[in-house]
Amino acid sequence: MQTIARQGRDFIARHGETVFNAARRVQGDHLHTPLTRAGFAQADAIGQALRAELGPRPALTLWASPTGRALQTLAVIAEHLELDWHVARTDARLVEIGTGRWGGRYHADLIAEVGAVFDSATGAMRVAPEGEDYAAIAERVTGWLTDTQEDSRDRLVVMHGMSSRVLRGVMTGLPVEPSLGAPFAPGLAQGSIVAVEDGRERVLHHGAGRAPA
Repeated sequence: MQTIARQGRDFIARHGETVFNAARRVQGDHLHTPLTRAGFAQADAIGQALRAELGPRPALTLWASPTGRALQTLAVIAEHLELDWHVARTDARLVEIGTGRWGGRYHADLIAEVGAVFDSATGAMRVAPEGEDYAAIAERVTGWLTDTQEDSRDRLVVMHGMSSRVLRGVMTGLPVEPSLGAPFAPGLAQGSIVAVEDGRERVLHHGAGRAPA
């Protein structure tokens, strides 16, 4: 898949642990599932890592999924960077995979009913009944990249596990994973952050949360 080039660097962060994660419930595109204390600590660690990389008050455009957990994570990071959270931009195309009829259900109950929820080979969540597939995620995140590629500044994007793997795959030009119909970057735990520059990715911080979800 062709890389969408930008002049600035992109720092892609996965939000911290939430109450749904801690309870092992399918979270997906739920809008408001607050961070746990561990999740706030993971957001702190991202903020520390990014400040070590960029220093205080960097010239950084702030972006987030419009979900509460992404915005909470961004608020903590912005405090470390001495940036104003209120100027952050949100876009619904940065949300997590839509989980359809599985949304809110306990992992254990689903596994008992349908078997493994995550694919052992890729770490991808199975597509739920009435849920979103990975090709649809690739289409929406590519649309966001195309619409925002004229921004030449560095930017921070706080989002989610599955959707960020597709976004990172698109940004680094990974080939389409045949089983998913979309490029899919390696999984990272909650509270992780990567830097993408000139189509290449490096991990700035490995989070202490769960993986793949």
